[in-house]
Amino acid sequence: MKDFWRRYSSNRGGVVGALLLVLVVALAIAAPLLFPGSPWKMVQRPFLPPFENSALLLGTDTVGRNVAAGLAHGARVSLLVGLVSTFAALLIGIPVGALAGYFGGWVDDVLMRITEFFQTVPSFALAIVIVAIFQPSVVSITLAIAVVSWPPVARLVRGEVMSLRRREYVEAAILQGLSARSIILGQVLPNAVSPIIVMASLMVASAILLESSLSFLGLGDPNMMSWGYMIGAARTVIRNAWWLSVFPGVAIVITVLALNLIGESLNDALNPRLSRRRS
Repeated sequence: MKDFWRRYSSNRGGVVGALLLVLVVALAIAAPLLFPGSPWKMVQRPFLPPFENSALLLGTDTVGRNVAAGLAHGARVSLLVGLVSTFAALLIGIPVGALAGYFGGWVDDVLMRITEFFQTVPSFALAIVIVAIFQPSVVSITLAIAVVSWPPVARLVRGEVMSLRRREYVEAAILQGLSARSIILGQVLPNAVSPIIVMASLMVASAILLESSLSFLGLGDPNMMSWGYMIGAARTVIRNAWWLSVFPGVAIVITVLALNLIGESLNDALNPRLSRRRS
């Protein structure tokens, strides 16, 4: 563990990304304390410019709502959707990839054909269809993102399991008479954790972008403030009130950038040999 933290901290990008993500998470956690009450509440006249009122540092939106409150509460929604949808995608993709890579044969053919079916449909279009069918809500958005995100996980795990399946310790476990379930869970998957962790960090960033895109198109939860909703609601007044789009856009960029920096640093820290080859 010490070696891991040493390798991770040696990457300045990873440290910067971790600090940025900590700030975003802290903002999301502290949102009810910093901005008590509903972020939908009207607090001033509409289109109040930023930095002109100390109580409303980032100004107000088209109906007089506090932009800073929307950013803070929107961080909770964006992070929640990103984390939960990624976790759900991993729950689907890891078993599919593990079974396909371990057993091979017709099991691999069937599972990979199902995976390819989901990959043939553009992910954003499929997410729109799923959200439209189940009505826009946090649950339907999270489900849609999970459905379009699991195929890459399945393919990654399949490749790792196929490689690990030929290792000596796996062959020894088979000769000992251990069940396939015990071998997959106890011998194979623990050795495939590193690439899965790296992919998961990048998937959270992609999920946040996808949720923002859906909300921008009006397919977000109408009862939950999110960064995508804020940008979408301000697109018609971007010339007159630039801050309504810029501030939530910057928040999305910072969060996605932080997660990508963390993912790259995790890849270097968990795969030191690959890092040496690059250098």
